[in-house]
Amino acid sequence: MKNQVGKIDKKIIVLLNLPIDENTPIYLGDSNIKHMEKSHPADYKKYGMDIPAILATPDYIGLNPNDQSIEYVKEYRIDNEYVKVAVRVSKQGNYYARSIYVLNNRRVHNFIAKKTLLKV
Repeated sequence: MKNQVGKIDKKIIVLLNLPIDENTPIYLGDSNIKHMEKSHPADYKKYGMDIPAILATPDYIGLNPNDQSIEYVKEYRIDNEYVKVAVRVSKQGNYYARSIYVLNNRRVHNFIAKKTLLKV
């Protein structure tokens, strides 16, 4: 089963120069949740419920050069953590929230400096 948890809005499409339609839905399927629970259980437990909010109001956005996933990054000032939700396109052309995890702060600052993560 899959549920829509967000959409790719015009601002993200323009910032990343994406060849997709405005308001393209982002889904979260059972297999995605299982992957997140297995790969990053503590991060998913802490931030999994925030996936729709992270997708709706990211602080930073980027495009992963390796797999072309769209990276939505939210800064949580209370815990001084940056949380990334990676969104990938399926073979059928649907976009799915594929993973969620806390990033290393130093790497985030390097990505921002290199402009591989852009301020939204």
